[in-house]
Amino acid sequence: MPNTRGLFIVIEGIDGTGKSTQTRLLEDWLRAQGRTVVRDREPTDGPWGKRLRESAATGRLSPGDELEYFLRDRREHVEGVITPALEAGTDVILDRYYFSNMAYQGARGFAPAEIRRRNEEFAPVPDVLLILDLPVDDAISRIGDRGDRVNEFEQRGSLERCREIYLSLADEPFVHVIPSECGIGEVQERLRAVVSSHFSAPISTGL
Repeated sequence: MPNTRGLFIVIEGIDGTGKSTQTRLLEDWLRAQGRTVVRDREPTDGPWGKRLRESAATGRLSPGDELEYFLRDRREHVEGVITPALEAGTDVILDRYYFSNMAYQGARGFAPAEIRRRNEEFAPVPDVLLILDLPVDDAISRIGDRGDRVNEFEQRGSLERCREIYLSLADEPFVHVIPSECGIGEVQERLRAVVSSHFSAPISTGL
């Protein structure tokens, strides 16, 4: 018998909303339920992803080049990691996916719907999209509190537009907007409640 397809979970939101922390906690919880999990991020650590990460500190690429690099990085990610894992019955949790392009490149003037169309020509739609939502001033404060400086992707005006684009997805049936002003544990419980609803048998969501 072939393995049941894994669950594809994406966590999104503007910078400072706690995506990386929540992604790690969600992975730990799923593993504790006996599930196999791949946790990854975008941009990846591949050649195209590394160029994108470097640009956050050294100066953003032109809008066209930036989007093209993301598409190339994601295509390699889908073919080399995401699809094989899901087909093997492994859950995949991503810290960012093409919805980030809709938001961040959308804030640079591209049409979010067109970005989505181009990505969904080859990139699978997640089973669950969890958008961590936080007012921009709070997000910028958190970035400073963790000792980081606001980078080229984190300017206030850009983040405001990014948040608007993320929230425009709220009516999609697979999208769940989770306020992230509260504590880490409370946010995690809300994420687990959403994810657990996709399993045939009930599982514990407590911390």
